[in-house]
Amino acid sequence: MNHPSYLYYDVFDSPVGPITVLADDKGVNRIDYGQFEERITFYQAWTKKHFLKGEFKRDADQQYVKQTKMEINEYFSGNRKQFTIPLNCYGTSFQRSVWRALLHSIPHGEVKSYKEVAVVLQAPKSVRAVGGAVNKNPFSIVVPCHRVIGSNGKLVGYAGGLDKKQKLLEWEGNPQLQQAE
Repeated sequence: MNHPSYLYYDVFDSPVGPITVLADDKGVNRIDYGQFEERITFYQAWTKKHFLKGEFKRDADQQYVKQTKMEINEYFSGNRKQFTIPLNCYGTSFQRSVWRALLHSIPHGEVKSYKEVAVVLQAPKSVRAVGGAVNKNPFSIVVPCHRVIGSNGKLVGYAGGLDKKQKLLEWEGNPQLQQAE
């Protein structure tokens, strides 16, 4: 188990609200909506689970924090469709396989249903498990769980809120999608 001495973080504004980035010396650990202070209890529990210990240090100039902010800003300015940030994935092997599938099988401007993601994983009956893994995605925007929709073509479930999901999809050119009733 990796024991970073510091987990560096920063918060920055985006068109979908504040975003908190958490990184260590090997890459990015989390990208979440909201302010760091609002999520501190969650971050403390998450850190204890994955690292046993680790101190938080605000550092806007830490290389991976800085790279994340730069790439997400480029995404919102229309100059980036793929991210190159090194991601440290902490989750079950199934969750990591789902996050990889989202990264590699749903290009910018496209969507897939939870069922289609399950088929990509060659586990067509695992739709509910795929939904659970998508819900636990620790890399908002960068691992595009916002591109996963219901099989009826409607927007369903998004940890950041359906309004953010709608905004991100419109940003990427999918204005035809509607929220589920």
